[in-house]
Amino acid sequence: MKLKIAVLAGDGIGPEVTREATSILRAVAELGGHDFTFTEGLIGGIAITETGSPLPTATLDTALDSDAVLMGAVGDNKFNALPPDKRPEAGLLQIRQALGGFANLRPSIAYAALSESSPLRPEVTKDVDILFVRELLGGLYFGAPRWWNRETNESINTMRYTKAEVTRVARIAFELAAKRRKKVTSVDKANVLEVSQLWRATVTEVAQDYPEVTLEHQLVDSMAMHIMNTPRNFDVVLTENLFGDILSDEAGVITGSLGMLPSATIGGTVNLYEPVHGSAPDIAGTGKANPLGAILTAAMILRHSANLEQDAKAVEQAVHKVLNAGYRTADIARGRPSITTQEMGKLVHQALAESIDLRQAMHAV
Repeated sequence: MKLKIAVLAGDGIGPEVTREATSILRAVAELGGHDFTFTEGLIGGIAITETGSPLPTATLDTALDSDAVLMGAVGDNKFNALPPDKRPEAGLLQIRQALGGFANLRPSIAYAALSESSPLRPEVTKDVDILFVRELLGGLYFGAPRWWNRETNESINTMRYTKAEVTRVARIAFELAAKRRKKVTSVDKANVLEVSQLWRATVTEVAQDYPEVTLEHQLVDSMAMHIMNTPRNFDVVLTENLFGDILSDEAGVITGSLGMLPSATIGGTVNLYEPVHGSAPDIAGTGKANPLGAILTAAMILRHSANLEQDAKAVEQAVHKVLNAGYRTADIARGRPSITTQEMGKLVHQALAESIDLRQAMHAV
């Protein structure tokens, strides 16, 4: 299997966690006989510092010439005085648009070994496995007009969707649900917003093509409560850009830390992969960052861009094995001794190698 991966480590803890994720991908390639090539590029604050742009042309060219893009994180408070379109986060929005991925996949899984890391009771989080499918290129984040008139003290953003935009992301959700527990929960605010009424009507129409999948609708405010009270009731959660951003971050409570959450953006020219946690500049360089979100993001590369499902599962099982053995980074330690970013990466690497060696040995028999 050949795969060209653009690595955009970005800012803050991005380089630290991306280094561990890349190491895991290299291990999969070596152990499985695959040909993975990695090309580095600048994005975000580091790109502004070195080139003056949050997304240099060279970086975008590298990304478009790749089979997958692995990103670390962008953002640093020292750039807050810049106009919004010049800040590090603008580079992220620009590359999302350029690559064309419209469906953001965010798993939220309750790890039994981390039940004590969640503020929710273990009986609430037990066996939770939710996949958020968030529309990523529409809604308030991209709708026009948008402006801030400082003279009149008025501002405006526009939540806008077309039927075609809702249809394409809904089909992704139903197709994924058909391979899981066959349930889609569509989240909107149809009791107030016309754009949500379009969303609900369109999703209902798409559901007719997937009779084996159950569809239910939830209003976003009630959904925020249900995720905390009865998260086991949900399988695939489909929603628009803003609601999906908020709800999937809220679901980090189930896992115990944002540092555990991976994501993949699919559907465009090149798939974009990034952990959810952000740049966390306050702990950059301290060895406290949790690399597991980035490592689980690497597993999503294997699943969605390389079509290596067994290897993706091997990476995920390696993470489970390390957590079950009691190893923790600072964000999930909860009073236990913690290990560094690099130490956690090495432990997952060792568990992965053992898993793949065992699989190959059993195959040879």
